[in-house]
Amino acid sequence: MINQETSSTEQLVDTIVEGIQEKKGTNIAVLDMREIDGCVCQFFVICDGDSNTHVGAIGDSVEDYVREHIKDKPLHIEGKQNAEWILVDYVDVVVHVFQKPIRSFYNLEGLWADAKRTDIENLF
Repeated sequence: MINQETSSTEQLVDTIVEGIQEKKGTNIAVLDMREIDGCVCQFFVICDGDSNTHVGAIGDSVEDYVREHIKDKPLHIEGKQNAEWILVDYVDVVVHVFQKPIRSFYNLEGLWADAKRTDIENLF
């Protein structure tokens, strides 16, 4: 049962990454949080957008792509109004879509430096 749960979580991560790539999100990083004690989720998926419009489009794409391909929907979404940082919470996977300066300021990768990091190459 654990392997099936892990497999579906990893499938969710892959689908989220595809949804980000669909709208040309950049600097995609997947942080594996499973080895970190007390962490509330298994993965963070972090990426950049170039503007409010781009960040909003990436957030919408993630939501639509996941719903369409694996029939899942987020528990919670924050930040759509000003679209500088959109958080899409799928419980086991939390997606962070940032404008570049906001991502640098909050430095989630630095805060969670103990997590195993996988960088995804841009497709374009």
